Amino acid sequence: MHLLLTKDTSPIIVESPKMPHSNSVEVNFDGLIGPAHHYGGFSYGNIASLQHRHFISNPRQAALEGLEKMKKVMELGSPQGIFPPQKPRLEFLRQCGFTGKDAIVLEKAYRSSPELVRACYSASSMWAANCAVITPSSDSHDGKVHITPANLASTFHRSLEVSGNETFLRHIFPDPAYFIHHPSLPPALPDEGAANHTRFCMNKKSSGLHFFVNGKSLFENPANQHIGFPARQCREAQEVIVRNHGLSEEHVIYARQHPRAIDAGVFHNDVIAVGNGDFFLFHEYAFENQDKVIRDLQEKAKTLLGSTLSLYPVSSEKLSLEESVQTYLFNSQLITDAKGKMTMICPQECKTYPKAKRIIEDILNEKTPIASVMYVPLSQSMGNGGGPACLRLRVVLTQEEFHHVHPGVLMTDALYQRLKAWIHRHYRERVTIEDFADPYFLSEISAALSELSQILRLPSL
Repeated sequence: MHLLLTKDTSPIIVESPKMPHSNSVEVNFDGLIGPAHHYGGFSYGNIASLQHRHFISNPRQAALEGLEKMKKVMELGSPQGIFPPQKPRLEFLRQCGFTGKDAIVLEKAYRSSPELVRACYSASSMWAANCAVITPSSDSHDGKVHITPANLASTFHRSLEVSGNETFLRHIFPDPAYFIHHPSLPPALPDEGAANHTRFCMNKKSSGLHFFVNGKSLFENPANQHIGFPARQCREAQEVIVRNHGLSEEHVIYARQHPRAIDAGVFHNDVIAVGNGDFFLFHEYAFENQDKVIRDLQEKAKTLLGSTLSLYPVSSEKLSLEESVQTYLFNSQLITDAKGKMTMICPQECKTYPKAKRIIEDILNEKTPIASVMYVPLSQSMGNGGGPACLRLRVVLTQEEFHHVHPGVLMTDALYQRLKAWIHRHYRERVTIEDFADPYFLSEISAALSELSQILRLPSL
């Protein structure tokens, strides 16, 4: 423990995060859902986002649901980190020609373009799986952790997150002796981050096999490109990241999303497939040329990891693409606990949907690495198309690297209690789209983020 002095100089005892016992550890960094959580419906191709457009949201419930999931992960013995929510992007409104003090800028912008204002209030940074692609030091050419923030160029509201994500990543992973920060890629190379990246390994300290999934290439004949919901991830962006991070091509496989999946609402690969360690759960329509993709994965796994992967394909007969998107079964979060056993953290919807629950029961009863299942309520996040895996970014670190992570964002029992109380103090239980015209709501959010900066020991949010 150590003392933290607040502005009023009264000391607060801060509990230190528990250090991992193994040489390497996977830290799950979750986005803390912000006080501006709402259903803007900005994400074309995301079925839940479109279906819930302009519904009334409950930011307090959303944040508490996400916080409880983080606590459950911590209780499994896996270090848990936090990415803070971002402030409303009033600087972008000023770039759009709206001038004056904040309240004036807000009033002018809302009168002219209410959708633009709501997009600038978007809380979508909560889905940390899109924050970045991070390569462990065990896999990179120079033995350092490499970090590339996603440019999220495929959707306007998410592209506004990039500068905030870059700033947070540099504060959370500050030491250049261990962490190399690359700039986000140019918007011409759309990149959606780790939601389209899976790293397989036999154990946390071994080298990994990196599986990158994309929906398009820049240089395809437009007549041959997928027509329907848009493909967001560009293969060339992933190739740049592989080069910048110093990954050997022997450690990398690329695959293409199946167009049927994209049209069913699979906007990221983590909506239709999930892997952890040597286990891979995926739908039969996850990838184009799927037989070849799986064959290539197994061949590289055997060569690189010394063993083939444990595969669990799910047929459309057992669960259709539409049902997969409805239940978010494949967006379950897979955690290897402190005892080396794997837990599957599933959305509550999987428990209430018989076909999804039957698949989970089969996984538990058959010879798979999954030892237990945990159902979590995330109804507010799910309403916008984000399940357990969407909320987290996985980072594999050595113990020494873990020691150089900013400790203020690492979850402890004491931090959990402080965040829970902070949410109850500052978050509304009801937000409508009209609330974003109210400058008092902006003041509420600013006050909440100012206090959160002190709690997490970060520069002003």
